Amino acid sequence: MKKTYRSGPIVVPALRGASLEIARGEMVAVMGPSGCGKTTLLNCLSGLERIDDDEGQSILIDGEEITTMPDRAKTLYRSRRMGFIFQQFNLLPVLTAAENVELPLLVSGVDHKTARKRAIDALASVGLEAQAPQRPGELSGGQQQRVTIARALVNNPAIVWADEPTGALDAENSHEIIDLLKRLNREQSLTLVVVTHAREIGERCERILTMSDGVVLADGRRGASN
Repeated sequence: MKKTYRSGPIVVPALRGASLEIARGEMVAVMGPSGCGKTTLLNCLSGLERIDDDEGQSILIDGEEITTMPDRAKTLYRSRRMGFIFQQFNLLPVLTAAENVELPLLVSGVDHKTARKRAIDALASVGLEAQAPQRPGELSGGQQQRVTIARALVNNPAIVWADEPTGALDAENSHEIIDLLKRLNREQSLTLVVVTHAREIGERCERILTMSDGVVLADGRRGASN
């Protein structure tokens, strides 16, 4: 796939022909130096950004072609079939942990009672059921990222996209979060794509895509990892 940014006469090729296939249940790291296109690749694959309108470009998620979806349909599909974990958590400070987690379900039309139960179950899966009534400001950074992970899981997604999920955390919390993601990947066959610059995180994934200048230079499978 290709993605070009334009600002007047300035043309910046962010992706220059990236092509990949991710199997259900894989945990894949996308690595490379800053500015190499890692986040752009994630945003294009998830439909947050449009790829260039070149013939033959296609993005299939769980059998669905998202490149041709209207924006409204794409937004609904993301809320139903994708999960997102961001570096800065992106939690709404006025909502409780449970309310933040249930938000994607409410957006996709799930009734409030069902959404709340699924939110509590998702929080329990990351060890935060007791913190359901607390707001983000009352939680530690590690706990806030666990809430973000619960929100990503609550809709039983086909795939979860994680952009530098430990970037805002200290070493101890980073280790705990990657342990949690590994456990969820193993126990739930969760498909995870993790953008990271941290070698220690990449080495915990079973596959590493290495990028440079908008191109996937290497695709290495590591086999089973702890």
